[in-house]
Amino acid sequence: MKILIIGGGNMGTTFAQSFLAAHIIRPKDLIILEKNEQRLEFLHSAEIGDIHNEAGDYIHDVDLLVLAVKPQNTEDLFPIIKPYLNPEQLVLSIMAGVQMKSIEEGLGVKKVIRAMPNLPAQVGMGMTAFTAKEEVSRKELIEVQNLLSTTGRAIYFEEESMLDAATAISGSGPAYVFYFMKSMIAAAEKLGFSETHAELLVWQTFMGAVHLHNKNSISPEEWIKRVSSKGGTTEAAVNVFEARNLGEDIQEGIFAAFERSKELGGK
Repeated sequence: MKILIIGGGNMGTTFAQSFLAAHIIRPKDLIILEKNEQRLEFLHSAEIGDIHNEAGDYIHDVDLLVLAVKPQNTEDLFPIIKPYLNPEQLVLSIMAGVQMKSIEEGLGVKKVIRAMPNLPAQVGMGMTAFTAKEEVSRKELIEVQNLLSTTGRAIYFEEESMLDAATAISGSGPAYVFYFMKSMIAAAEKLGFSETHAELLVWQTFMGAVHLHNKNSISPEEWIKRVSSKGGTTEAAVNVFEARNLGEDIQEGIFAAFERSKELGGK
C-alpha cells in the first residue's frame, strides 16, 4: 500500500512514524505533503518518507490519502488536491468534526473513512473510533483498522454519529484525566508535599490504578469498594464526591462536549 499523509503536524507525523515502526509500509511507500517551512525542516531531518510541499501528479498513484490537516483548512486544500485524485483511492480523515459527506462532496470521492484518534496516539496508547462509507470494502476496512491500531486501539462504528460521542469520551477524555490529576496535585501541595513529590504521588497512583484494572476483570465500582473500608479515609473522600454529585458533574461535562462536537460538525 502506498500512503499519502496530507499534513505533517503532530498527529500526521505520529501516524507516519507509527506506520513505519510497525513495518506495515516501507519508507519509500510513504509520502507526506506539508507546506509549513518549520515542519518541512523537521520532516526532512527525521527522514520520514518522501516529503513534498506542493500537490502534484504523485497524488494520483497513492492507495490511501490521510487527511491530517486542521478542519478550517479544507476549503483551501480540497480544490488543490481534487484534480489529482482517482475514484479508486481511499480517503481517511482524522480531522475533528468534518463529516464524510463534506469530504465526499469536496473531493468528489466515494471511499471515505472518518476516524477520531486521541492524544495518547503519540505514545502508542491511543484510542481511535472510526466509521466508513458503504463503498469501502471489508478488506479495505480491515487494512485501515490495522493502520489505525499502530497508534493504540481502534474500534469501528457503523453510525457516523457515534464519532461525536467518541469525541466526547476518548477524544476529549485525556483532558478530563489531566484535570483530575491537576486537582489531586494541588491538594497534595496544600497538604505539604513539594511539587515534585506531589506529581510523583499522583502520576504513579494513576498508572498503578490503570494497570491494576487492566489485569483484572473487576468493575470500577467494585474497585472503589475494595479500596474503601467502612469509616476509613477513602470512604470519607468518596462521601464528599457523592454529596456534591461529582459523578453527575463529570457526565454533564461529557454531554456538553458531545453537543459541541455535533455543532462543529454542522449537525
